[in-house]
Amino acid sequence: MMKTSKRSKQKASQEIEVAIDWEVRPGGMLVQKRVVGSDPGCVAAPIIKFKVSHESYHHHISLPSHSTFGDLKKILARETNLEAKDQRLLFRGKEKGDDEHLDMAGVKDMSKVILLEDPASKERKLVDKNKNHGNLQAYDAVMKVRSEVDKLSDKVAGLETSAKNGIKIVKKEVDVLTELLMKELLKLDGIEAEGEAKTQRRIEVRRVQGFVDILDSLKLIKSKNHSDKRVAAVTITEKWETFESGIGSHFHQTSTKITKDWEQFD
Repeated sequence: MMKTSKRSKQKASQEIEVAIDWEVRPGGMLVQKRVVGSDPGCVAAPIIKFKVSHESYHHHISLPSHSTFGDLKKILARETNLEAKDQRLLFRGKEKGDDEHLDMAGVKDMSKVILLEDPASKERKLVDKNKNHGNLQAYDAVMKVRSEVDKLSDKVAGLETSAKNGIKIVKKEVDVLTELLMKELLKLDGIEAEGEAKTQRRIEVRRVQGFVDILDSLKLIKSKNHSDKRVAAVTITEKWETFESGIGSHFHQTSTKITKDWEQFD
């Protein structure tokens, strides 16, 4: 008779578990719900209220006693912004697996569960933090270069305007500007960056190279103008020499003729 009673209780317990499903209520509480059409006599698992300690914070949690530690991690993920896979839950000094049930582990009202962050997660965050800090420094370095290039760009634009208006350009000024821009280009080359900082560095490199190209073109224009003047000077000199040669020859012939006439006159 006793054996029959135990079997009946086990069967009833299994039917209750099958009839009950999980649901998350608006307040964030994970509770069990019964399937429509289940036995009205079935009673949901009791709610237990306990505390989860995480660093200097305490989270008061209410969950059905049949919940698993994996279910608890889902709740804590919303509370702590710590992903479930990065959580380690300890109860009575032992780490609990995701499939272990709270009631089977002995969690009751007023119990205390400890939440620790997985060391691998901490290491990843530290690497990301250092990386982000490095990128921020790289971004600031690129912005400093951009500020200097902005000042030089005004001078480049001034020289370009002068050349278009036919105003004489001093070669030394072009050379100095080119040297200053190349120094900024070297600064950009020494900046190690990722993400947005890398994108901005690439943009600035192209910008500086563009200004250097403009200065190189101004050098070519000045060199061409200088060559044209030399050609013009040589042409004028040759004509002047020809002109002088012609005058001298003509004068000599005239003088000889006059002398002969005077001889005849005498």
